[in-house]
Order: sequence, then structure tokens, then C-alpha cells
Amino acid sequence: MTHLSATGSPGRTTLSRWAASLLVCGLPLIGIAQAQTPAAAGSAAAEIERYRQMLQDGNPAELTALKGEGLWKARRGPKGVSLEQCDLGLGPGKVQGAYAQLPRYFADVNQVMDFESRLVHCMVTLQGFDRTQVTRAPYSAEGQPATDIEALTAFVVDESRGATIAVPQVHAQEKAAYERGKALFYFRGGPYDFSCASCHAADNQRIRLQDLPNLTRPEPAQKAFATWPAYRVSQGALRTMQWRLYDCFRQQRFPELKFISPASVDLITFLGVNAAGGKMDSPAIKR
Repeated sequence: MTHLSATGSPGRTTLSRWAASLLVCGLPLIGIAQAQTPAAAGSAAAEIERYRQMLQDGNPAELTALKGEGLWKARRGPKGVSLEQCDLGLGPGKVQGAYAQLPRYFADVNQVMDFESRLVHCMVTLQGFDRTQVTRAPYSAEGQPATDIEALTAFVVDESRGATIAVPQVHAQEKAAYERGKALFYFRGGPYDFSCASCHAADNQRIRLQDLPNLTRPEPAQKAFATWPAYRVSQGALRTMQWRLYDCFRQQRFPELKFISPASVDLITFLGVNAAGGKMDSPAIKR
């Protein structure tokens, strides 16, 4: 098998597999994909941006966030209590700006948590829900109503709109989560010898109509992190950051990324720290 070395030169995989892997990421190959002229590329980029701007008028995620607010305040579960005393890192019940500072270390569980893992913790400990049942189906099917987790996520992230992204790196476990996330970001494997960095560690890459942001640089990392969760028009559903990573793993043909697993939290920590200083603008709307 050939793989691409750190310098980008072919190793020992078949040429066809190498070509297939590059095409999945939208990278041009001489003789396989014709390079666009600068004028054509500029025109296409302008039309794509115009399409995206048209999508911004009337985001269905607003309805999902309203549903989530109702769920947050409702007395639910075997214990019949609301989530209004859930501590997201700023104190019990404080949600404004909280999402912009997650993942972070929580002393009560002695671990780093992102929003969704912390939410599940609160649903289990405060409301008495069964963890297995809560996490069994965290993502809605295309065109179907949002799950409780998706709706609650939409509500809480909307409460951080405009807040500065400041994922902490103070506790030793927060620093360790970042380093593990970085290692995962650059880890190569699967049938295409891919890593997250294959698509997201270089400038000016695109797959179909989608730009591939360079998540190792502050500005594109800020824009990407700030606009997830997002409503996906093509799927008719709100998608969370956990889902975004899950789908990236699927496209890389990696083993399925388990919902709120330590690996997922570590990757989100890495992305969030890289996005420091950006302004949250979520739930966004995407193609």
C-alpha cells in the first residue's frame, strides 16, 4: 500500500487509491481533474457565497432553540426537576456565554467535558434519566424533528451568540485534552490513509461546493467553530458539533466515533482552543 509522506510524495499504495483519496478531499490531480482558471474559480466562489447569503434569511434552527428552551425549563425525568440548576462551568443555571467556554474541566467528575457530554451528565444526575436511553439516539434522521439533545444544544448555544470563544487551557487535564485532540487531528488511518488534517490543514481546498477551512489557522478555525451547531438545509435538521465530527469520521471511513466519547471531546477541545478569540454565531445555517 502507498501512502502520502509528510512532504506529500507518494509512498507505497496503489495509484488509484491515492487518486481516490485526493478526489474525496477535492484536491486536483493532473490528468484526472482539470484545474479552474482564476477567473472561473473566483466566479464560482462568488456564486457559492451568494447562495450561502440567501440561506441566512429565516433559520429553522430558531424553532429548534425555542423547543430546547422549553425542555431546559421543564420539570422532567424520574426526579421531576428542570435543567435550570445544571452547571455548565459558570455556575448552576448560568447559560449565557457558557457554550463559548466549552470544553472545560469539571471538578465534580474530574474530567474535561464538552457541552453535550455535560448536558447528558445533568440529565442523568439532576433529572434521573437513564444514561443509556438518553444517549441511544442523539441525532435525528434527515427531515425529522430534532432530538431532545439537539434542541437543548440549539437553545444553549444560542445563548452564547456573540460571546468570545475562550476554551480554557488552565487545568492540566484541559492541556492534556488539547494535546490528545491535536494527535487525533493528525492521525492517519483507514482505507484512504486519511486524517482530519488531510482536508483541514491547508489553505484553498474545497470538496464539491464546500470550502474546507484550514483549522490550524486562527481565522478559519474561528469561523468554523463559531458556526456549529448549524441547521443543514440539505438534511432538514439541526446538527451539533458532536454530529459534525461523527460525520467526518464516517467520510474518512474511520470506525464510528462514539457519541460524547473522550476522543470526541479531545478533538473539540483542540478545535475550540485554535478558535480562541472568535465570536460565536450559532446556530448557523449551512447548505
